[in-house]
Amino acid sequence: MLTVLLFVRNFLEDRLPKSDRGATAVEYGLMVALIAVAIIATVTAVGDELNTLFEDVVDGLNGP
Repeated sequence: MLTVLLFVRNFLEDRLPKSDRGATAVEYGLMVALIAVAIIATVTAVGDELNTLFEDVVDGLNGP
């Protein structure tokens, strides 16, 4: 069984193009995902404070 697996692996290695494009795409995907997580975490952490600030501004504009 091991011989068959080695044969298939060697067969595919010889015929498939050797390229780093797939690895680069995965790296870019991970970077985008991490940036999205950072943005979501920031908005979640600061969201309540910003909401309170905007409510205070609206109340200030409406007057007493």
